[in-house]
Amino acid sequence: MVILVTGGTGYIGSHTVVELIKNNYDVVIIDNLSNSSKDVVNKIEKITGSKCKFYEADIRDENALDKIFKENKIDAVIHFAGYKAVGESVKKPLDYYDNNVVGTIKLLETMKKYNCKKMVFSSSATVYGNPKVHKFDETIERGKAVNPYGATKIVIEEMLENLYVSDDTFEISILRYFNPVGAHESGIIGENPNGVPNNLMPYIQKVAKGELPELSIFGSDYNTKDGTGVRDYIHVVDLAKGHIKALEKLDNKKVYTYNLGTGKGYSVLDLVKTFEKVNNIKIKYKFVDRRPGDLDCYYADTSKAEKELGWKAEKGIEEMCKDSWNFAKNM
Repeated sequence: MVILVTGGTGYIGSHTVVELIKNNYDVVIIDNLSNSSKDVVNKIEKITGSKCKFYEADIRDENALDKIFKENKIDAVIHFAGYKAVGESVKKPLDYYDNNVVGTIKLLETMKKYNCKKMVFSSSATVYGNPKVHKFDETIERGKAVNPYGATKIVIEEMLENLYVSDDTFEISILRYFNPVGAHESGIIGENPNGVPNNLMPYIQKVAKGELPELSIFGSDYNTKDGTGVRDYIHVVDLAKGHIKALEKLDNKKVYTYNLGTGKGYSVLDLVKTFEKVNNIKIKYKFVDRRPGDLDCYYADTSKAEKELGWKAEKGIEEMCKDSWNFAKNM
């Protein structure tokens, strides 16, 4: 079975490619390298001992998509490609709608053209908006997006559901991630965004390496045990394995939607203190103003994925912090 992975050299994409190869899938990657590096392909091959096809191209490029589907008999698509920085999305909303939504439309049109109708889509817990609960399950209706990034995920989820109504031969699984952290246990691949990090763990890594002077923690007055925001952090390898389970589950009975998280909430300071403890390194930090739209506390109800996919996160916060630093030291 040949799987096209869009955004396959990115953080979650690369770890998923490793798991696909381990499970004997043939993999084709498309990535425009806007937030990743081509050497990730070599790193994937180093980990797995197997080669995968790589195309440097943008999913909005119809000619590039045509070339990929003509040259490879694609059986299914795992779709990661998209801009994902919340703050940047507020500053550049049109870029986010163009890249994320228009890109997905181009991809789906090409899939239809070549009769490839299996997709696992990389969505986000941001689609829940701001419900009046801390534990999010899949029965919560999509809320009002608090930023353009989240809005693009909502639009794409609705688009996939509408597509299925129009053509129920599509087989679609939507995976709503919580907060991926960690790295491959080899230390060869991990989260290494271009420029100043938007996510917490790569920011911590850069402070630990002395590349940034201190960590800025957004908000110290949340209604939580220590005043900092509480999130559900999930190890990226556990997350990648969830995609394999979702791929195996695909059928044309309906559009499936699953939360992927640990079901546990940890505060920002929990993550910082655990990183310091397991890696024996001090992280200097300061508190700054809250970011607009950030919630006090939320975490996943993962019971549906456990029941229907047979998937459950296995790695804890200490492994997330150890593996993150192991990767950062090797960069």
